[in-house]
Amino acid sequence: MKFTVIVLDSVGAGELPDAEAFGDVGAHTLNHTLAASGVRLPNLAALGLSTLPTTDPALYPAVTRTPGSSAGRMREVSPGKDTSTGHWEFMGAVLVHAFQVFPDGFPSAVMDRFTAATGTGYLCNKPYSGTQVIEDFGPEHLNTGDPIVYTSGDSVFQIAAHLDIVPIEKLYGWCEAARQILLGEFAVARVIARPFRGELPYQRAGELRRDYSLTPPPTVLESLKAAGKQVIGIGKIPDIYAHQGFTEEIHTDDNADGIRKTLARMAQPYDGLVFTNLVDFDSKFGHRRDPQGYGAALLAFDAALPDLLAQVPHDGCLLIISDHGNDPTWRGTDHTREHGLLLAYRPGSTTGALGDRASFADVGATVAEALNVPWSGPGVSFWSRLS
Repeated sequence: MKFTVIVLDSVGAGELPDAEAFGDVGAHTLNHTLAASGVRLPNLAALGLSTLPTTDPALYPAVTRTPGSSAGRMREVSPGKDTSTGHWEFMGAVLVHAFQVFPDGFPSAVMDRFTAATGTGYLCNKPYSGTQVIEDFGPEHLNTGDPIVYTSGDSVFQIAAHLDIVPIEKLYGWCEAARQILLGEFAVARVIARPFRGELPYQRAGELRRDYSLTPPPTVLESLKAAGKQVIGIGKIPDIYAHQGFTEEIHTDDNADGIRKTLARMAQPYDGLVFTNLVDFDSKFGHRRDPQGYGAALLAFDAALPDLLAQVPHDGCLLIISDHGNDPTWRGTDHTREHGLLLAYRPGSTTGALGDRASFADVGATVAEALNVPWSGPGVSFWSRLS
């Protein structure tokens, strides 16, 4: 059976009940992006996006529902609003404690080990916008060769370096060294390589980004692989799960490339899961507080949706989900604590509603049941609603 899951990274569907604890009451990535950009999404609306609670129907065109579509929202149980937390919960790894963050930068116990491992100094070492940090510290980096180290509201240790100064393999080596340091007492969810190029204003080389994740607890992905199913990770998906549970990994450069490669892989034979992340919504537009760019990215995905639906066989299924919010009209540059989006398409099924799911883990439980693979971990399958 062909099962496909596509994560629209950061396309949140409105504040979660506990949003106040995260300072995100009033955040709504979808509503605010569509209102600010003027973009309309007819194909996503036809899948049921405009029917979700708190989604403003005035922001969507009047359309006929796509037969076989179902729509709902998901609550995140884990305490966080970052990529790793959301994705791990999708596949049944629910966190009890939030990943550690470093709002004052990393302590000397970390940075002294980092400089010893790399043989360099470092610049910045505090929370920063990824685009602003290379503008502010890029010239000094070019003069000294010292890497730019920064973090954010997420549990991340990010290392930025100019490709003319630091060859990409050296940058990856620095990240691997940092990954070994940032365990235990100082564990962070991800170490991220952030290469950039050119002259001011520098350009981030997003196609060369690489994430070094903590190893998650056992997930549905490993259960699928152990059962002999194919598990095909596209985009940054394999990085997020520390490459655990995959039979095939496909790199992508951007959303358009991710869509192309997802379509191509869906068209080929497989028995299992194609699992894709489209990160541009988050990295290029959400964090940069660019509602026009965010809206244009949503419109591009909406235009590709008919081709994606056409690749779903009669006994297959497509889920379109999201891992958190990143409201481009919101204050600051961090993620927002929002419901996860949940849109489903299964040819021949009854058009319906999936309601408010109690956990992101319902996704993994559903994938496992659909592929007839035992899973006794968190999550409640909604496969029967799609059958």
